[in-house]
Amino acid sequence: MERQSRLWGPVLGFGLVSLATDMVSDGARPLGGPLLAQLGASALFVGLVTGAAEAASQGLRLLFGPWADRTGKYWAFTMTGYALTAVCVPLLAVTPLAGSAGLALAAALIIGDRVGKAVRSPAKTVLLAAAATAVGRGRGFGVHKSLDLVGALLGPLLVSAVLVATGSLPAAFAVLVIPAAAALAILVSLRRRVSDPGVDTPASDAGRAGSPAADPGRPPVFAGAFALFAVAAFFWSAGLVAFGVISYHLTAAVAVPVPVVPLLYAGAMGAAALAALASGVLYDRAGAAVLLGLPVLIAAVPILALAPGAGAAVAGVLVWGAATGVQDSTVKALVADLVPQPRQGTAYGVFAAFEGAGALVGGALYGWLYGARPLLIAAVAALQVAALALLLVTLRKVRRGSAEHGPARAPA
Repeated sequence: MERQSRLWGPVLGFGLVSLATDMVSDGARPLGGPLLAQLGASALFVGLVTGAAEAASQGLRLLFGPWADRTGKYWAFTMTGYALTAVCVPLLAVTPLAGSAGLALAAALIIGDRVGKAVRSPAKTVLLAAAATAVGRGRGFGVHKSLDLVGALLGPLLVSAVLVATGSLPAAFAVLVIPAAAALAILVSLRRRVSDPGVDTPASDAGRAGSPAADPGRPPVFAGAFALFAVAAFFWSAGLVAFGVISYHLTAAVAVPVPVVPLLYAGAMGAAALAALASGVLYDRAGAAVLLGLPVLIAAVPILALAPGAGAAVAGVLVWGAATGVQDSTVKALVADLVPQPRQGTAYGVFAAFEGAGALVGGALYGWLYGARPLLIAAVAALQVAALALLLVTLRKVRRGSAEHGPARAPA
């Protein structure tokens, strides 16, 4: 029992850091637009700032992932990224006091929060992959994502309660200093107990699953199974609709009251947490074949979530949540198993870029075909067939690599 507690300690620690940090980021995100508007921003300015923030969150991982790999200082990037969020978000409380500079300051802080996400995400995921090895990467990523989603729920509830009590946007941002401080305190404690990967990681864990990427004689990161997996991620991301489109449909076409939409989103996050845990356990027991269900889930989303009836639409929201949970947890476990540890930061940055590009294409696709639901369903189905085919080839390559490089467990 004591040994299990010791093994799970770092995984749970990273999960609690994510929980507290997501309370900060996800608590502030719904209020960014109203704050900018209160400071005098136009709708165009709000769109540019929020768009630039999300672009920075995804695109800059291509810079910071390889940088973390080159230096090996994963903890430095992790702590810097979390510190940026912990500082930038609560400081939004003072922007109304900054006079004419308040709007520019708010824009910089909103973007700074998402830059922090880009700085920390590849490096933190490498640390988590190393910590989760002892308990099973599928389970480790699943538990971490579940805690992360708890924070995504609690943050909006916290700021909503403060707004109801005070009616003050600055007060709502200021209260987020509490989870921000908690995240940094837990992170400092973890830093004392967990080393950078490679310092005390057994050489045998440099690449798992007998994948071709684990062979140092092969070209790193962009070769073999990982490259196919990244392209598959582009296709499934292009088919996974953003919740904004679903919420638009719920209010405009299904006549769901606006106050009910956050409750449905909360239900989706619950489904995501359960799916992350379940797929993580199955990944560790049966291998990466569990990911073959992801394109199937995504293909079902437009059929259900954009249906004219409330019952089907609500079911679609839950399926959307389940797909999101698998995508954000168990998928990352396979990335860690396909790429040797010294290149995992680069791999997570590249992988995020493929997912981000797919999401951009998907947003345009859903916007273009929203009024032609049969065509939209067919387009998403075609994208998921492509994703499924690439996943099958990826798993075949992994099995072949396992046969060639030894008896390590093939994740398929």
